[in-house]
Amino acid sequence: MDATYFAQFNLLCYQDAADGYTQLIRFSNGEHFSEIKEDLDNLIILGVRIESITTDGHKSALKAIKKSIPEAIVQRCLVHIQRMCLLWLTRYPRHQAGQELRELVLMIMKIKSENDKIYWIKEFKAWYLCHREYLNQKTYNETTGRYWYTHKLLRRSYQTINRALPNMFHYLQNPNIPRTTNGIEGFFSHLKNHLDLHRGLTIRNRIDFIKWYVYLSNSK
Repeated sequence: MDATYFAQFNLLCYQDAADGYTQLIRFSNGEHFSEIKEDLDNLIILGVRIESITTDGHKSALKAIKKSIPEAIVQRCLVHIQRMCLLWLTRYPRHQAGQELRELVLMIMKIKSENDKIYWIKEFKAWYLCHREYLNQKTYNETTGRYWYTHKLLRRSYQTINRALPNMFHYLQNPNIPRTTNGIEGFFSHLKNHLDLHRGLTIRNRIDFIKWYVYLSNSK
């Protein structure tokens, strides 16, 4: 499951990873817990058996999955984790901690076996123990007494991985579980390319175009 944003609305899409069949779409103004939960409940009512869901980790999606189908395996999209961490760490981190974490982030998509996973997690935890004090450094405002973490983006990168860690490697036990949302993102890319050929459509007609596109894609 994933969402993509247009100028006036966003499209939330649920696809079968095995054949790319779009099970359900929703037009909204964001990714909201109540709507995602309703979608998942409706899929279950329609008889769709959900074994796992690969998602980018949006808080509303994770909360809805836990509420509607707590038994489902949640696989975090590795590309999304990698992409965001590389953005925060920048291409050339100044401090050794950032440089080392960037190297670990670049390895994420290369994890293909249990041994790779064990080695990577061991290195990630060793990195934290080595740089914990640096990661937790605080900057204080002497006037107000307030503080903030000095290395915010480095800390954010670490926390993103650490929170996702329990759900990063389910695909190693079950090869049918996609490790990324690349399939659905490719679908969004093709959809937008076709929609761009029809600039000037009203919002209503843009939505109708997308509905037809999904229907015809499923018919193939």
